[in-house]
Amino acid sequence: MIKSYAKINLSLNVLGRINSNLHKIETLVSFIDLNDEINIKKINKKNHKIYFYGKFAKGIPSKNTVSKLINLMDKDNLLKGKKYLIKIKKNIPQKAGLGGGSMNAASLIRYFLSKNNLIIKRNKLIKLSKKIGFDVNFGLKLNNTILLKNQSILRTKKKIGLYCVLVKPRFGCSTKLIYKKVKTFSKPVLKKNFFQNINLKNIKRLNNDLEEIAKKAYPQLEKLINFMKNLRHLEFVRMTGSGSTVIAYFKTRNASENATKVIKKKYKKYWCILSKTI
Repeated sequence: MIKSYAKINLSLNVLGRINSNLHKIETLVSFIDLNDEINIKKINKKNHKIYFYGKFAKGIPSKNTVSKLINLMDKDNLLKGKKYLIKIKKNIPQKAGLGGGSMNAASLIRYFLSKNNLIIKRNKLIKLSKKIGFDVNFGLKLNNTILLKNQSILRTKKKIGLYCVLVKPRFGCSTKLIYKKVKTFSKPVLKKNFFQNINLKNIKRLNNDLEEIAKKAYPQLEKLINFMKNLRHLEFVRMTGSGSTVIAYFKTRNASENATKVIKKKYKKYWCILSKTI
């Protein structure tokens, strides 16, 4: 079984517009122990079989990040004609800013590289991941990662060690809608030496440019964030990606467990779990 871990954006700054559909961003990405579960095995069939099940499987289209990956790998003959049965239990909600689908694809790329001894040059691997989705490249290694202003990626094995209380309202945010409403751009704040002195104080100084936009588009999200900012022993609250998941960060498990109870009591119909950075 492959664990496909959720991605979180500890920061996200929109630096400019590349074209009508794409923006240049810088972001600090980490991973948490919330994960989808992928089971894969070779089959003696003419075609691959891909199934999604679990709490958050409803509504996943037949053309998705996993099917796109498999088709691209077949096109380049990377699987040498072998066919696979892929079953994915979806524990990560959709439209949550947690990169569930992208991390499924990234996890499978890592699997095929390790098990099939595929020899793919780094540049080709990056091109393959970008064809599937922008976030896929982050999940090729489970390290804390920075996307810099020049769109290069830096990774570190240093741990952040934060407990995370994730809350997702009963709605998802439209990434396309959120980015469409971006009218002003930020100056870059992440530098190449950020990981040399990575600590909680420096992370707390960062922000997510999309959060204010999301709050205006979805007033319920603003109410949730304001409520979470008053949790006891809180370090900081920040939306991940384009939302709609909001995360409260804590130093200790005890503080995060207490916060989880408070949130669940207030927002009984919202999805809320406790996790930890890996």
